[in-house]
Amino acid sequence: MAYRNLAKKSFRGPTAPMKRFVEIETKKSKEIKTINWSSTSTGKDHPLTNSKENEKLSQYENSVKGRFDNIVPLLKRVSSFQNDLDFIEKAQNLCRTELGYELPLHILEKAWVGNVDMRSLFAWCVFQSHQLTSNEFFNSDPLEGSLNSQDAKAFQAFLYDCGFHLLDITPCADGRLAHAISFALRIPFSSVRRRSHAGALFDIEKTVNRWIKTEHSRYREASPNPSTEPTRYLKSVVYHFSSVDPLHQGCAAHGSNDELAASEGLQRLLDFREAVENSFCCGASVDLLLIGLDTDTDAIRVHTPSKNNEVDLKSWVCANEIYKETQSLNSQESLQKIQEKVKSVCPGETDPNMVMFITRLISNNISQIDYVKNFHDGSYKDAGHAERFIGVGIGFKEIHLRNLTYFAHLETVEQGAPDLDVGVKIFKGLNNSRNLPIPIVIRFDYSGSVPHARDRALADCYRVNEAINSRYRDLIDDGSLHTFLTIRDRDKKAPAEVVGSSLNPILQEAH
Repeated sequence: MAYRNLAKKSFRGPTAPMKRFVEIETKKSKEIKTINWSSTSTGKDHPLTNSKENEKLSQYENSVKGRFDNIVPLLKRVSSFQNDLDFIEKAQNLCRTELGYELPLHILEKAWVGNVDMRSLFAWCVFQSHQLTSNEFFNSDPLEGSLNSQDAKAFQAFLYDCGFHLLDITPCADGRLAHAISFALRIPFSSVRRRSHAGALFDIEKTVNRWIKTEHSRYREASPNPSTEPTRYLKSVVYHFSSVDPLHQGCAAHGSNDELAASEGLQRLLDFREAVENSFCCGASVDLLLIGLDTDTDAIRVHTPSKNNEVDLKSWVCANEIYKETQSLNSQESLQKIQEKVKSVCPGETDPNMVMFITRLISNNISQIDYVKNFHDGSYKDAGHAERFIGVGIGFKEIHLRNLTYFAHLETVEQGAPDLDVGVKIFKGLNNSRNLPIPIVIRFDYSGSVPHARDRALADCYRVNEAINSRYRDLIDDGSLHTFLTIRDRDKKAPAEVVGSSLNPILQEAH
């Protein structure tokens, strides 16, 4: 381990206090009160389903995805009258009305000398749709999960009650898991630290560094809570599988092998815990949680860890099975049944705090099962990849929808080449096969409180853009790949800032 030798006898780094465990019997009433269940269930829904929230999420999904899905039909209409004398005026009016933005004038003005460049217009529309989505997310909080929202404050209090001061989740970078936090698990997005990686295989050293920063803040600033409080850092991995086509639509990083995805996710968690304990001695421990997600139904399965973080890969709580077993019960009886099931699959002595937390996740997921049942006929039609664009870099806090973005987390193209190559390969099938270009949004978040951080983020954007241009030169020259460069100050509640695009007009030098 990179951090194995950091702990010396003369030095004790920040540590988390040992956790106090309370018997589950004393928590039962508190558990049920903590969970805010909707009483607006429709009869066909599960008693624990929050039907009102499902309606809200459906409206958001339809609004955002509809914005992207309307691009091709609109451009077909634009193409049909590109030889009209008033083509530009008609095209702009139509786009403003249907999509909420205008098309690039420098592309439209070339229509009279040949066919208008529809591929460039397509990429432009994808980029503008993404920017509108980003603007709305940060300006109006449509998911109601921002830091100061009521839901976020309530969940943070619940997290403390469970004995955790911070929740850190790594889902797979597959676009079918982009909604895992706000939809599948129903956790306010600001209440969790999310960073996606291919195969959910997060970087251990960087995760240790984030743990160090968290513990340092607790000791120095009592944030998110004082170091004297008996809480721990909770690290979770979300792997995925397919119930419809398990041999082909599982995790590509693990060859659609569910067992391998789960075992390697668990091993990454165990290595992280060992790195922390070896580096910072007594009391410096973390809790671990392994979750599986069915990308067809959004039903989760949770491997209940024991008090000593023992995990049985062959034993889990299946939300789909729980749904069927408790559908005829009332909400209180359903919660009790979930708790019993969570404890029954534990390979050792149960941690009451973890049982309470997993019970919340399972019950939250029941709402999502009904969501998929009511709005997607029980199983998503797009069992495989159907993303709208590739996201590259560091950021994209605003992406919380399934199959909207294929994300390649990277600091350099060389470092993230395998993930990026997979994304380009996917989009060759999704877009290039239909003679449409691959849209890539480059994003680098920065901390505005750090001097010159914006300049460095800007330089990172340009550097990665140049590397993409070099790596995929044939696609660039053919007009089959376009890029959109953005940066964002993570210290502010503000949308991303556009700093460049391959679709910008080329400035001609004056002789």
